[in-house]
Amino acid sequence: MWPVTPTYALVGLGMIVGPNATYEPGHTSRTMEAEAARLAIQDAGLKREDIDGYVHVHGGPRSGRGMSEPTDAPPRVLGLPVNFYYRCGRGGSWGTFGLTTALSFLQLGIAKYIVVAGSRDDWSRMQRTKEQGFVGQVSENRPAGNFADSFGGTNAVTMHSFFASRHMAVYGSKQEHFGSVAVQFRAWANKNPLARLNHRTLSIEDYLNSPVHVWPYHLPDMCVTSDGAVAFIVTTLERARDLPKAPIQVLGIGFGDAGGGQWWDGPAHYERLPVKKAKEAAFGQAGIGIHDVSCRQLYDCFTGEVVFQMEDYGYCEKGEGGPWIAEGHLGPGGDTPTNTSGGLLAGYHMADLTGISESILQLRGEAGDRQLDNPKVSMVTGHGGELISPGMCSIHSTLLLGRD
Repeated sequence: MWPVTPTYALVGLGMIVGPNATYEPGHTSRTMEAEAARLAIQDAGLKREDIDGYVHVHGGPRSGRGMSEPTDAPPRVLGLPVNFYYRCGRGGSWGTFGLTTALSFLQLGIAKYIVVAGSRDDWSRMQRTKEQGFVGQVSENRPAGNFADSFGGTNAVTMHSFFASRHMAVYGSKQEHFGSVAVQFRAWANKNPLARLNHRTLSIEDYLNSPVHVWPYHLPDMCVTSDGAVAFIVTTLERARDLPKAPIQVLGIGFGDAGGGQWWDGPAHYERLPVKKAKEAAFGQAGIGIHDVSCRQLYDCFTGEVVFQMEDYGYCEKGEGGPWIAEGHLGPGGDTPTNTSGGLLAGYHMADLTGISESILQLRGEAGDRQLDNPKVSMVTGHGGELISPGMCSIHSTLLLGRD
């Protein structure tokens, strides 16, 4: 039993990612999300009639766009008798925000079984952009006065590269260190049939010979673009114990934010992430320490963020993340297994729903060739949600999940 007794649990999982997310006209975010929700209900051993709450989660660059306000939301598509349908999210912490919201509805007795689901169609939008003769994604929400256009920062990598270059300047990190993150996570992806880059191996030589997109980042330093959807169901632990599969317990949740009380261009902002408060809250609720974690599912939009998080969570000293990771701690066979799905870098990009879904699979023992030996606690992080642009990678979330 945990030092702090868990009260809530995740009981179902539905995934439309990788080969299941078919990139075809008409295969929309809404249809993928509805199917993921249906699969999650089925996986939990529940019926459509049992679902009385639904939280749609979304996010994106600078808390950008999720699924647009639908004319037919997934609960309507599935005929779910919900008491409420709610939308929330910010940055890359979709799932953790959705889970936190669902817990409040459960605590108030408004619902018993709540679907939390998110979807995206970024890959398809990129294809439509290519058809127009451009590269990337068309952005529908570039607010007036946004600094990014003025400074030429038109995509996420231009902003996140500030962090990597600052780490190199202050601590002497090298491109090979960032490359080691990409190589180790690719090795996990090669074990995951749902990973976008499952069939593409990567060596450090491959990495160094790959194109530099925005210095110091090579192409493998950047996350994949995905279509897809992930859904899970939240209920009380008491109800969850009556369902067919072992419940995944919610042990702790924490948030930190660098958006308040700190200038976006301050040097300290580019040397660490706002991990401290998020870590203290989540681990304080769980009553455990960082070394009680069996596997880490980190938000790895770029390789530099992994280096920062390993330092800021205390796996190594500040400035030592690059050389420490290069020793092979994170990949298959390492003593600190991290992003066992391949993560956002090589698996599939569903914000922190990527980490939540992989945590459920690992804790249930359903991760196939990449399954870890008897994991008990998984840590999921979220990142991003800039309040000020460019470069304000402000939010950070910590979610701890466990099993008996």
